[in-house]
Amino acid sequence: MNAFASLADLPRQLRQPHVRDLAWVLLAPPLLDSSPWPQRHPLSASVWAQAPGLLGDWLLRLDSDSQALDDWLAQHPIRRLGLYYERLWQFALLAAPDIQLLTTNLPIRQADGHTLGELDLLLRDAEGVHHLELAIKLYLGPQHGDGRDPAHWLGPGSHDRLDLKIDHLKRHQLPLSSHPQARVALAEFELSEVKAELWMAGYLFFPWPGTCQAPRNINPRHLHGRWLHRRDWPAFHASEGRGQWQPLARHAWLAPAQAAPEDLWDNPRLDEWLLNLAPKAPAQLLVRFVETAKGDWQEGERLFLVGDDWPQRLAD
Repeated sequence: MNAFASLADLPRQLRQPHVRDLAWVLLAPPLLDSSPWPQRHPLSASVWAQAPGLLGDWLLRLDSDSQALDDWLAQHPIRRLGLYYERLWQFALLAAPDIQLLTTNLPIRQADGHTLGELDLLLRDAEGVHHLELAIKLYLGPQHGDGRDPAHWLGPGSHDRLDLKIDHLKRHQLPLSSHPQARVALAEFELSEVKAELWMAGYLFFPWPGTCQAPRNINPRHLHGRWLHRRDWPAFHASEGRGQWQPLARHAWLAPAQAAPEDLWDNPRLDEWLLNLAPKAPAQLLVRFVETAKGDWQEGERLFLVGDDWPQRLAD
């Protein structure tokens, strides 16, 4: 059961971009349905899970005055989406009334100083002490085949694969807190053992044209979009892609996008952008905006536009 189901529409009601992303991070469904290690929402033992309205009120207050969140994010310049995702989680866990965030990105080192890896989060709540690994992932499905094999789902850069990420979590990231060398690091917090769990959110993008299904062990309520090669854009746009489309900057890939009327692109501007896009440009995330009954513009659909030679190579 999703403890925060009653807040599912809240991100679309918020106006501050960072606050909207924060709400999405806390409320988005997990990407996986089952996994080799326990999945656990980091707030599952918080009073916010028992009374979601308290979390909603906190987010609404932040939307009215986002200075605390903006200052938190400004402490460390963030370029990678995964680090942004982690920083948003850290902010929320520090604010949660009954969770103690012990540390983040705790390095585990061998005696010679070689780093084996890092623990994303160590936190204490009413159910004990937890080592949590966080991940935000976007995967594109195969244009040929049924899509059931996770090995056929690639990241937008085609160098990341769903099966490899799950395997890395299973064999390296989650067992790290039980590694003999972790005892030294955990002892600094007067801990001898912790519960290792994961939380991974994200989107799956289905090919156009194509008929693939979601891969095995994926949450049936996963978030999704579509992807297509640049050569297929004219056919897609003519047949079922009409609307207010425009690219979305990478730092805005989390929550559903919003746009003011004056910021919307018209078709000539989009055509010019497409014409000037370098042949070897990385995958571009586009969103289609739709006007709501209130007169504002919200994301109605998202898709990745990839180069005609995508994928460039498969990860081994």
